[in-house]
Amino acid sequence: MAPREEPSRSSVLTRPAILPRPAVSICGGADLFSALPARATRRPDGAERLPPLYRLLRLGCTLLLKWLFDLRVTGIEHLPVSGPYILAANHHNYVDGVVLGVALPRPIAFLVMPRVFNASPLHPPFHRRVGSIPVNLERPDPGAIKRVLRALESGRVVGIFPEGPFSREGRLVPGQPGVAMIALRSGVPVVPAAIEGTYEALVRRRFYVPRRHPLSVRFGAPMHLGRARHRRVKRAEREELTRHIMSEIAALLEAEREPIAAAPGGAASS
Repeated sequence: MAPREEPSRSSVLTRPAILPRPAVSICGGADLFSALPARATRRPDGAERLPPLYRLLRLGCTLLLKWLFDLRVTGIEHLPVSGPYILAANHHNYVDGVVLGVALPRPIAFLVMPRVFNASPLHPPFHRRVGSIPVNLERPDPGAIKRVLRALESGRVVGIFPEGPFSREGRLVPGQPGVAMIALRSGVPVVPAAIEGTYEALVRRRFYVPRRHPLSVRFGAPMHLGRARHRRVKRAEREELTRHIMSEIAALLEAEREPIAAAPGGAASS
C-alpha cells in the first residue's frame, strides 16, 4: 500500500458532501432494517457479526423502541457501511446505548466506565458478551487505550460518550480528552451523534424503568482526522479536538430539537 501524504492542518477536519435525507421513524414499520435506507443495511463482505447476546437484546429492544417510544433516526446515510470509526454521542443514562445499538446495523463496542463495568457481579460477564471495553476517560489508561486501538484496527465501530459519567442535568457538559486521544492515535473517522428524549424518559423513575416518551437520534457527517499519530499528542491538541467534537454534537442536538419543538404537542413525527 502506498504511503499517504501527511494532511495539512486546514484539511484535518473535513466532511464529505452528502445530500440530506428525511428522518426515518421505525414506529409502525414491519422491520427496522426495512425502514432504514438500503445503503445502511447492506452487509459488505467481511462485515463483523453481531455477538449472540447482542443480537438477541437488539431484537427485543428494537420491538420496544418501535412500539413504545417511536424512535426517530436521522442522518443514517452518514454512517460508513464498512471499516472502523468512532461513534461519539451525548449521554444521559443507559438508554442512550440501547438507542444507538438499535439504530446502527453494525455492532458497537462501547467504552464503559469501570464503575459501570463492575457495578455488580453480573455486569462484567454481560459487558464481555456484548463486546464492551472498560476504560477510564477521566485519567490516563494506557492498557484500555491499547484495547480500543486494537478493536479499531480490526475494523470495529467503537462507541464513546465523551462526557464520561451520565449527565444528571439533562444538558450537554464538557467532554473528557480521552475521545480525542483515541481519535488522533487511530486516525479513524469520528461520527458525532445527538440523542434526544432519553433523559425525559428516565428522570425520577424508580427501578430504572423508562416512561413512554418519544426518542430520537441524529447522526452527523464523519469527521476525518488524517493519518494515525504515533507520536505523543499534545494536550492542547487533544483539548481542541474534544471541544470540536462536542460542538458538533451540540449543533446536532440543536437541529434535532427544532422539529420536536415545532411538532404539535412537542413530539416529532415523520
